[in-house]
Amino acid sequence: MVYLDPPAWPHRGRLWSHLVSDVSYAELHVFAEMLGSPPRAFDRDHYDLPANRFAMAVWLGATVVPSREIARVLRDAGLRRPKHLNGPGRPAHG
Repeated sequence: MVYLDPPAWPHRGRLWSHLVSDVSYAELHVFAEMLGSPPRAFDRDHYDLPANRFAMAVWLGATVVPSREIARVLRDAGLRRPKHLNGPGRPAHG
């Protein structure tokens, strides 16, 4: 299943959500592609999703959870990739 938090994270004049999967990165990448999210929006274990794509993500079936639940979903699924695990030059996704 794919989850996202409400758009509440400000960056570059916009609000952003985090989009995650509790199944696999493959599921997450396919869902993000359906949303039109570019690969560069993937950050270690989630996609940064702009507020203008939030409604479409929900329409496509993403479940909205509070922001504090995003990390828990990833940990419980074994998909959490903390920043310290990605060294320089090491790709964040795969």
